[in-house]
Amino acid sequence: MRVMVIVKATEESEAGRVPDQTLLAAMMAFNDELVRAGVILAGDGLTPSARGARVRFSGGRTSVIDGPFAEAKELVAGYWVWQVRDLDEAIAWVRRMPTEDGRPGGAQSEVEIRPLMEADDFGDQLTPELRAQEAQLRSTVAAKTSTV
Repeated sequence: MRVMVIVKATEESEAGRVPDQTLLAAMMAFNDELVRAGVILAGDGLTPSARGARVRFSGGRTSVIDGPFAEAKELVAGYWVWQVRDLDEAIAWVRRMPTEDGRPGGAQSEVEIRPLMEADDFGDQLTPELRAQEAQLRSTVAAKTSTV
């Protein structure tokens, strides 16, 4: 099962404060464990919402809203994509994740874990032709990212 692990923003991350060396070292060690365990597929931190934009679709029109956005607790500061056996395994990994004070479960933070939709989740709506197209797209992306 693939899951997205969503690290929620804090007032500190939204203010653009970067983690100190202690936390960066702890996160690198944690990421190293994820790599050695074959769990991590992707992951990155995000810049504060002040550097981003939202595009809203409504009634056939689009509008662009520049950041920053209110309610830091509703924003995303970073993410991972993991390959795990089940949700329980993902939870076990998140419980070991270092937080702002450098220890698992230490500082106030929140992480959301959501399974990614797989082809079978779309049922009959994903026809054999669409499945083939989706497989080709994944293959093309994998080939492009392997050369980066």
